[in-house]
Amino acid sequence: MEDPILIGKLKQGDIHAYEYLFDHYYDWLCNYIFKLSGNRNLSKDIVQDVMVRIWEKRNQINIKSSIKSYLFKSCHNQFLMHVRREKKQPDLLDKIRWDTIYNSYFEKQEDDVYPKTARLKLDELLDKLPPKCKEIFIMNKLERRKYREIAEDMGISIKTVENQMSKALRIIRENASMLML
Repeated sequence: MEDPILIGKLKQGDIHAYEYLFDHYYDWLCNYIFKLSGNRNLSKDIVQDVMVRIWEKRNQINIKSSIKSYLFKSCHNQFLMHVRREKKQPDLLDKIRWDTIYNSYFEKQEDDVYPKTARLKLDELLDKLPPKCKEIFIMNKLERRKYREIAEDMGISIKTVENQMSKALRIIRENASMLML
């Protein structure tokens, strides 16, 4: 379908034109955003947001270039807005006082600032990590060891430590609500 015809039908509220647009461009746009973000779910969310916004604002659409370029630019801009929002919001993991957790976790002090229930939640959260991830995470965040030290002690590359930490942090972020009391 040619762009001017497709845009005209969209403005008229033709659901078939919208379905055509979605079916024709969705995968391509998701792959583009995935290349930028490295996150498949984020890619889908961004593209879906753009597609929903196009339907909601279909009467006001004013596309001067091709629809493909318009979608590409819209998704790109949505991704940039996401990145800016992420930079403004401090990461939940940055707010956690790892030194307090370390003392509570390893020394198990009874009069601790970090309550027993929170320690159990931390144990449960750490148990969600694969064994190697868990070991590396504890060495880095709780024992405050540098990636180089961990790599040397474990006989692995620094890149492997980085990858395992990324994996651990992703899993922890997905389950971080467990730490909140």
